Amino acid sequence: MENENQLKKSTSFLIIPIVYVIAIWVIYWIEINFDFNFNKFGVYPRTFVGFRGVFLTHFIHSNTNHLFNNSIPLFVLLSSLFYFYKKVAYKVLLIGGFLTGLLTWVMARESFHIGASGIVYLLFSFVFFSGIIKKHYRLVALSLIIIFLYGSLIWYVLPIKDGMSWEGHLSGFLTGFILSIIYRKKGIVKEQHHFQETDFDLLFDENGNFSPPKVEEREEEEF
Repeated sequence: MENENQLKKSTSFLIIPIVYVIAIWVIYWIEINFDFNFNKFGVYPRTFVGFRGVFLTHFIHSNTNHLFNNSIPLFVLLSSLFYFYKKVAYKVLLIGGFLTGLLTWVMARESFHIGASGIVYLLFSFVFFSGIIKKHYRLVALSLIIIFLYGSLIWYVLPIKDGMSWEGHLSGFLTGFILSIIYRKKGIVKEQHHFQETDFDLLFDENGNFSPPKVEEREEEEF
């Protein structure tokens, strides 16, 4: 019953995905129309100035293609997070976003790393592994859908394409996996079956032998 209550129909789970996607498009529009270059606000590993990118990188994109490629999976995965994992959704997004940026800052190559793809990999990893770990049928089904839609993303945690921040992808993927373990007992979980004794069970003793209760015969009294 508690699980069902957590999945009540509501459109509120779309608020954050819509706001996030609109925000990254508005930021890119400002950058293009006012001839700004926000790339310098991305993560630049192991420098004090570059540390600000840990907080800002997820809102900055290099071009329209980069932005568009992140927008659709970002919306789908954020919607999945806030619908199925709403009890921990903000923690996953905020803490996970910070840890993804921080891990990128620690281990990445000396270059500016920008884009919301770190968040995409964070969400992809968290939603997929959470469903597998929790073993709830709806969450497992969601995991299978996610791997079907975005399973090819896994290859880009490796340095197989020039100009792509595979370190940011790997950071998000690892962070999502860790958070799925930490929050495995939060929100929707697999319901355990509880045995409830019935009248039929009373017909057997503790060893499983048929032993119906004895009915005492009462003598009829004449008045």
